[in-house]
Amino acid sequence: MALHPLIGHNVLRSHIAQAVDKDRLPQVMLLNGPQGVGKQRLALWIAQRLVCEKGPGEPCGVCSPCRKVLGLGHPDIHWFMPLARPKATESDKQVEELEGMLGEVLEQRRKEPIYGPPDGLTGHFVSTARLIARMAILRPVEGRVKVFIIGCAERLVPQESSPEAANALLKLLEEPSPGTFFILTTADAEGVIPTIRSRSTQLRVGRLPDQDVALFLGNYAQIPESQIGRRVAKGSGSIGNAVADDVDLAKGGQLAASLLESVRTRSQTGWEIAIKQMPFSARGEFTDTLDAMADMLSQAVRGSRGDRELARLAEVPKLKLVAALDRVGEVRELAQNNVNPQILLAVLNQELRDIL
Repeated sequence: MALHPLIGHNVLRSHIAQAVDKDRLPQVMLLNGPQGVGKQRLALWIAQRLVCEKGPGEPCGVCSPCRKVLGLGHPDIHWFMPLARPKATESDKQVEELEGMLGEVLEQRRKEPIYGPPDGLTGHFVSTARLIARMAILRPVEGRVKVFIIGCAERLVPQESSPEAANALLKLLEEPSPGTFFILTTADAEGVIPTIRSRSTQLRVGRLPDQDVALFLGNYAQIPESQIGRRVAKGSGSIGNAVADDVDLAKGGQLAASLLESVRTRSQTGWEIAIKQMPFSARGEFTDTLDAMADMLSQAVRGSRGDRELARLAEVPKLKLVAALDRVGEVRELAQNNVNPQILLAVLNQELRDIL
């Protein structure tokens, strides 16, 4: 299945197409805007425009390079999204493992072009920078350009309490070779390491008009007409928010916040939440809670102070936050192996109290 058409952002697209036509497109760009407005899809559109055989204006969508980009199969367009930390210990094996994971995710997105935000345990680790470095020194397979798309660039190693991956990538961004373009996307520009921001041309990707969100929901997301109005209102200009199944995610976020507050205040709430978990039940709500907890810890590592609980977590030493995040990741992995959620959450509650 090909990617869905890019919806909206017509003025920005026109400016970008003109820059390509005049050979003035910056080689390093940072697309910054709210979550779910299509920043990574826009990045793929830019890549498509760069390789399109048609010439000036919008990419044609029918030439061979365009079709390959839309099918996520162009050999010179490399899309990196946050993934789980590779388990291998040797650097070469980490890169191989990462390549395998990328291939699996791309195959999944070919089948299901609509996808949700990454969970809180994923990121861009040192292996990401190493793989990009290997690819960057190679000549294009087709045409004259290579494009590297790095989605959610604020996740460049937030879990490792080290800017190593971001710094390794920085060396590539300082002087990209001719014909090599880097397009980074973020919903949190302040979370992107300043040295990367300073070397990027920032483009603001705004919210979409309600009619564009409604168009996507009706034509591509198979949302029933009776629900479109409610979904558009919930989306507030974001297709991603409009298509999200918000009930379970919201509940998981609430439980995660309650658990972390219980750990911080040493209250009984954490134990009560653990007891209320359904033993050996479907893992949806439980893993949603762990993902939300990991996301909050990741934001705290990056120094985000978005709400009261995040502001309090941001005061905790980063090494402790990283240790807590690693433990949440281990528990999430155990949750997929049919381990009793009550036991897992009770143990995690105590371990986080010891760590934090």
